[in-house]
Amino acid sequence: MAEFPSKVSTRTSSPAQGVGASASALRPDLGFVRSSLGLLALVQLVLGLLVWALVADTPYHLYPAYGWVMFVAVFLWLVTIVFFVLFLFQLHMKLYMVPWPLVLMVFNVAATVLYITAFITCSASVNLTSLKGSRPYNQYAAASFFACLVMIAYGVSAFFSFQAWRGVGSNAATRQMAGGYA
Repeated sequence: MAEFPSKVSTRTSSPAQGVGASASALRPDLGFVRSSLGLLALVQLVLGLLVWALVADTPYHLYPAYGWVMFVAVFLWLVTIVFFVLFLFQLHMKLYMVPWPLVLMVFNVAATVLYITAFITCSASVNLTSLKGSRPYNQYAAASFFACLVMIAYGVSAFFSFQAWRGVGSNAATRQMAGGYA
């Protein structure tokens, strides 16, 4: 018992070290933006913005079909922004108990299915809601085109998310070094 105090070593840290570590954690991760999932998220954000902006600039409230298109476009655009910010600032690393590959796969598959319905709804309603060649007709047609592109982007993201979830093409060591991005 007399030897116990001589063998114990204690270390203390200053509070300034803890403050600096949390401030540096909010730096953007440019590796995510350069990854396939990051680039696809940017494409989804830009094209999704075009979809809901084109529909929002028309009298869409008169047609329930375009209300669905607006809901899908705005809702998925906002959720994609949240995921993009989480991964850009590596906040997902702080929530390590969440199975992020599975969450992203489920989100991307659900977004693909929702955009399929929005694309079909928007495309089928163009001729029914406006005169051919008029401004609303052109905007609805353009929104349908961009909804198709966003649908494809979410489908490709779902494929990459599925591969990341299954661990195809990498092992735990390479995924750890790459930050978990494809």
